[in-house]
Amino acid sequence: WTCESTRMAAAPPSYCFVAFPPRAKDGLVVFGKNSARPRDEVQEVVYFSAADHEQESKVECTYISIDQVPRTHAIMISRPAWLWGAEMGANEHGVCIANEAVNTREPAAEIEALLGMDLVRLGLERGETAKEALDVIVSLLEEHGQGGNYYEDANSCHSFQSAYLIVDRDEAWVLETVGKYWAAEKVTEGVRCICNRLSLTTKMDAEHPELRSYAQSQGWWTGEGEFNFSEVFSPVEDHLDCGAGKDSLEKQEESITVQTMMNTLRDKASGVCIDSESFLTTASGVSVLPQNRSAPCIHYFTGTPDPSRSIFKPFIFVDDVKLVPKTQSPCFGDDDPAKKEPRFQEKPDRRHELYKAHEWARAILESDQEQGRKLRSTMLELEKQGLEAMEEILTSSGPLDPAEVGDLFYDCVDTEIKFFK
Repeated sequence: WTCESTRMAAAPPSYCFVAFPPRAKDGLVVFGKNSARPRDEVQEVVYFSAADHEQESKVECTYISIDQVPRTHAIMISRPAWLWGAEMGANEHGVCIANEAVNTREPAAEIEALLGMDLVRLGLERGETAKEALDVIVSLLEEHGQGGNYYEDANSCHSFQSAYLIVDRDEAWVLETVGKYWAAEKVTEGVRCICNRLSLTTKMDAEHPELRSYAQSQGWWTGEGEFNFSEVFSPVEDHLDCGAGKDSLEKQEESITVQTMMNTLRDKASGVCIDSESFLTTASGVSVLPQNRSAPCIHYFTGTPDPSRSIFKPFIFVDDVKLVPKTQSPCFGDDDPAKKEPRFQEKPDRRHELYKAHEWARAILESDQEQGRKLRSTMLELEKQGLEAMEEILTSSGPLDPAEVGDLFYDCVDTEIKFFK
């Protein structure tokens, strides 16, 4: 089944960042992502435990089924509630992945295949390191291709190529794709941002074996001189970079902390936090990956739209994680209009309990009266308590008590909902 395209739609202006020590403080790798999506789309935050699978079993992704692997890692993801994959997330081994829809010279396939978001989740489920996740993504891309509607929209097809930021405690990989062709760059220092435009130039540490011959066959590269990925594959009319947003983190004078990353994601002036007619930052995530392996990785999720009006809540992987139904959207099973063809004939109400509670706060914050200012400072106070508790965990020399953090995210969500009521 193919979704009918109306026109080449602009990719939503999402941003993701990574900062490495010494630019990032205290030997921590800091990762952050704002997910720009259609304004009314709900994102849920869901945990899946590690699992063993029967031989020959299949996994049903958003549009297609593919072969399952013998074991999948535990993951915590933030995703548009109608699809299978993820906009961003982390696994139990300290791998974090986010993706961006990108516009390239080659229109994305409308035939239903794997979505960029499906590949984020598959990389997390199957990769123990950033490099392993990269290998998983490119081999699945080669086997199944990417394509299909990025939005829950029956009226038009929005399909995109994807870029990925794949990070672990040691390194990051920037992976950019055009159909099944791809290139990747390894990053181990400084600050890196990816957005809805291609960013790789001449430094490529891995690439599809036929990438250059493909570019030549399309007449996009003469074969002479240096091969510059962005120049070759960007749309002809699009030579803009990511604008002010790209530099917003690099411009920081001080070393980068989890707080700096949150502030960057909240910044509307730079365009990193989008709030426009068609798009909104519908969810955000920040992860802290200590290079010292004895300290745990900490992953913060909002589970609500607009980070400047949301609370980042911490999550740590332990064996016994308490599930958080309040950030999970209702499940419609096989009756879900996203699973039936033709797709999206109806749009069910996908709001979860936290989303509904937060709508009240958004309304007050938007009216920006005295009450709004008070509410905002109380919300930031709640968040600060979480940040301080995490700081303590990171700086303590003793081992982590799993019983203490198993219901961390649950408790934070619970407190937030009670507070909004």
